[in-house]
Amino acid sequence: MPPQVQELAAEVLELSAQDRAKILELLLNSFEPQPDPQKAWMNLALQRREQIRTGEVAMVNGADAMLRIKARIA
Repeated sequence: MPPQVQELAAEVLELSAQDRAKILELLLNSFEPQPDPQKAWMNLALQRREQIRTGEVAMVNGADAMLRIKARIA
């Protein structure tokens, strides 16, 4: 391990457990591929279209949807 990395590791180990956990989370997330937002929305749209085609869900017109939402939050 290069000296710079050893120094950094020593500094990190001196931090509180909470701060080390935050750094660990950041490091672990850096290994995860970052999803493309446009691709994620497209996948969701395709999934919803398939749910409509199979009858798993039914479409509701905008006015009815707003009435249902208002009734739920009232």
